[in-house]
Amino acid sequence: MLLVSELFLALVVCILLAQFLKQRWMIRRLPPGPTPLPLIGNLLLTKFKLNHDILIQLAKTYGDVFTIWLGGKPMIVLNGYQTVRNALISHSEQFSGRPTNPLTVAFVGTNGILFSNGHTWKQQRRFGMTTMRNLGLGKKSLEVQIRGVSEQLLEFFSSEKGKAMDPARPIVNCVANVISSVVFGHCFNINDSTFQQLVKATSSVVNIRTQWWSRLYEAFPFLMSRLPLPQYRVFEEWEKLRSYMKQEIKTHQENLPDEPQDFIDYYLRQIAQTKGDPSSTYEEASLVQVVADLFFAGSETTTTTLRWALLHMANNPEIQGKVQQELDAVFGDSQIIHYEDRQKVPYTNAVIHEIQRYCNIAGLGVPRKCIKETTFQGFHIEKGVIVIPNLSSVLNDPEQWETPGQFNPGHFLDKEGNFVNRAAFFPFGAGHRVCFGEQMARVELFIFFSSLLRAFNFRPPEGVKKLKEDYIIGGTLQPHPYKVCAIPR
Repeated sequence: MLLVSELFLALVVCILLAQFLKQRWMIRRLPPGPTPLPLIGNLLLTKFKLNHDILIQLAKTYGDVFTIWLGGKPMIVLNGYQTVRNALISHSEQFSGRPTNPLTVAFVGTNGILFSNGHTWKQQRRFGMTTMRNLGLGKKSLEVQIRGVSEQLLEFFSSEKGKAMDPARPIVNCVANVISSVVFGHCFNINDSTFQQLVKATSSVVNIRTQWWSRLYEAFPFLMSRLPLPQYRVFEEWEKLRSYMKQEIKTHQENLPDEPQDFIDYYLRQIAQTKGDPSSTYEEASLVQVVADLFFAGSETTTTTLRWALLHMANNPEIQGKVQQELDAVFGDSQIIHYEDRQKVPYTNAVIHEIQRYCNIAGLGVPRKCIKETTFQGFHIEKGVIVIPNLSSVLNDPEQWETPGQFNPGHFLDKEGNFVNRAAFFPFGAGHRVCFGEQMARVELFIFFSSLLRAFNFRPPEGVKKLKEDYIIGGTLQPHPYKVCAIPR
C-alpha cells in the first residue's frame, strides 16, 4: 500500500512539473501577465470566473495587452478603446475565429452562426443577413410587427393598474414574439404553454455559465458528461427547444409556399437550391441551430437591456421626466413612433445609448480566436490562441467618457443638446463578428422604450428607495430580479 501511495505521489509531482515546464515555455512567447500556477493557472486570482472588472484592474499592472491563464489554457486579454478597436477592426480577419469548448460543443456543435468557424460561419452568416433584410430588417414592415408587439406589452402593464410587478416575464414574452414572427412566420399567445417552454429553455441555455458545474464540465467533460448531475436538466431543456424547432421545420416543409414568408421558408429553399453542391453547408441540422441562434440572440439581449432601462428610469426620475417631456412635445398623445423619429428626440436617443453603455450587458464580449499567426501591438500572437476583447473596458474607458462610472446621458449630447455618435460605443462588438442582430435590436429598443415612457411613469415599489443596480453574471450581465410600479400617465 505504501508503494502505491508513493507511486501516486510521484505521478502527481511529475504531472505538475510537466505542466509547470510547459507553461514556462509558452509564457516566453506570450504577452506579460500574472504568474500562473500549474493546472489551475490564474483561477484563484480571478476567483474562478472571468470578470471584466478584475481584468480592467489587471491591465493597470500588465498593460492593455496581457495574458491570463484559465487552468492550463492561456488567453490574451485586450483592454481600452484603442487596443480593442485595433483588434476588432484593423485586425478583424485575424481575430475572426470563435473558440469552442466542451460545453459549447455538447450543446451546439459546430453548426449555426454564433459558434461556427471558417467556411461554415461565412456562408451561414452571409445567408442569414441577406434573408433578414428580405424579411424587413431596416424596413418599415418589421417596424409594424414590433409596434404590434409593443402594444401587447402596454396592455399588460396597464392591466396591473400601477401595482408592483416584475417586468421580466412580459418583456421577454413580447421580445421573443418579435423574433418568432421573423423566424416562424407567426407570433404566440404569451400564455401558450409551448411558447413558455421555448422561453424557459432559451433562458436555461443562455444562463448556463451561472451554474457551478459549467466550469467543471469544461475542465472534465468526459467525467461530467457521465455523471447524473444538474446539467442533465439543462440538456433536457435544450432538447425540448430543438424538438420544437424540428417540428416547425417539418410543418414548413409540408406547407412550403411559392414565395418564402419567413426565415425557415428561405432556408428550406436554399437547401433545395444547393443540393449536390459540395461547398454547401445548408442542411436541416444547420437550420435547427441557426434558428436557435436567432431565438437566443433575438430575445435575451434586448430583454435584458429593457429590464435595465426600466430599472434606471425608476431610479432616476429626473431623467425619466426629461424623456417624457421630449416625447410629449414631439409625438403628443397619438402620433405613431417610427425608428427614423429618433433624430427628432435626441435626449431619448441619448438615454437609450447610455443605458447600453452603462449597463453593458455583454460584459467582456464573446471571446475570439486568432485564425492566423499575426503580430499585434508588438506581440506575437500564434494561431489558435483565444483573444478576449474586454468590451467593458471600452465602454468605461476614462479617455473616451467624461464620467464612465456614472449614468450620464450627456455622454451622447453636445453642448446644444444634439445627439452625438461616439466612436467608443461598442455594445454590439465590431468587425467581422459584430452582433448579427444589431439593427433589429436598435429598432426594438427605440420603439419599446419610447412607447413605454410615453404611457407610464416607472417608480420603485412603496417602501423601496432605490432598486439594486449591481449585476448578476449569466449569458449576459443581468439586473437582480426586481419589481417596479408602472403608473399610467
